[in-house]
Amino acid sequence: MRALNGDLALLVPTMILVVAIIALVIVNYRQLIARYPQGGGASAAVGEAFGDGWSFIPIGALVVDFVLTIAISVSAGSSAAIAYFPALAPWRLLLGLGLVVLVGAATWFGHLGRLVFAAMTVAFIIVSVIVLLSGLGATPQPVGTITGAPGHQPVLAVVLAFPVAMALATGVEAPSSAVAQLGQLDNDGRRRFGQVTLWLTLAIVGTITLGLSLEAAYLQVGIPPEDSTQIAELARLAAPGPVFAAFQLVTALLLLSAASSSFQAGPGLLKALARHTNHEGETVGILPAAVGHTNTHHTPYWGVVLFIVLAGAVTAAAGGNDQELVLFYAVSVFLSFLAGLVSMAFFARKDHQPGFLILNTAGALVVTFTLVANLSRGLPLVSLAAALAIAALLYRAWTKAGRPRGIRNAAAESE
Repeated sequence: MRALNGDLALLVPTMILVVAIIALVIVNYRQLIARYPQGGGASAAVGEAFGDGWSFIPIGALVVDFVLTIAISVSAGSSAAIAYFPALAPWRLLLGLGLVVLVGAATWFGHLGRLVFAAMTVAFIIVSVIVLLSGLGATPQPVGTITGAPGHQPVLAVVLAFPVAMALATGVEAPSSAVAQLGQLDNDGRRRFGQVTLWLTLAIVGTITLGLSLEAAYLQVGIPPEDSTQIAELARLAAPGPVFAAFQLVTALLLLSAASSSFQAGPGLLKALARHTNHEGETVGILPAAVGHTNTHHTPYWGVVLFIVLAGAVTAAAGGNDQELVLFYAVSVFLSFLAGLVSMAFFARKDHQPGFLILNTAGALVVTFTLVANLSRGLPLVSLAAALAIAALLYRAWTKAGRPRGIRNAAAESE
């Protein structure tokens, strides 16, 4: 809405474009899961296509993604709480930093966070549907800032605004790595599970996102007042008081669960890269062994500490404001998307599959445009620089370790 300068009439077309691009990326990632049913995602594809050394680009992007997911999730969780309890507004930053430490500390107790994440996801879907249904009978009432002047011609305004919302696509990469957890299934079972998960992601995210956008347009909910959010104002207007309270609660808990998930995935990735002895008795890995040390709950505790420090620093730099971080978030994710889609286009050309080549190339071009559009805003270049700097450091450590093979599978092994 801010990128559209408050032009509410263009919100729905913008979000339709966002969901369409997510659908295009998902179609491509179904192919990636089919090729790598044992997990690995973009890093596995890049490593096979161009050599293990190139895998560090999507790995570096993943590290930045995990840090930003934690920072944005706790900041957005704080915003959800503040929207319901405005008196908390002066304590936004301290609240965000406290949540970073709290969620990080809870991660030390193992994989319970994944179960909580699943439960909160289901709760959020149920309460969101109730809010959407309640809004059908609500009376439109202009809230926040609404204009009829997006600052550009409508088509251009939508094209310039949609990259801001592409952080919505960040969950697409996860199933391509998470299928590695499904050891009870064979490769065909993991393929089916991963691909169905992607379609469910599109169905759930697309339905709720477009539903909220349509309802915001119908109820006239524009750029929210200070210390509130657009969906909080929508729920406040659309639903009875208890439902609004429940919506804010499940929103905040879902966001904190997402932070918990990254507190597991990020340190897990570092653990996979740490020096250790494999099943053949060989010493492998490129990072200090300490980042791979785990407690009795199999949590790599030094990795958790590192992510607490990094996510806390990012949260503090943004003043606990999630809106300041969203553009940075989309850049790291789309860098990983681009690496994966370029690799799949390489395989399609090598395997003489013109249909897949066209699909992968189209996906890569759309992702490139989105990435460039976000980078053109200036500050998101920091996210790209951080991902490439991490990739360079990991590459240097890899060369010093004698270029051990198999580094492309680190994302799968982290699961």
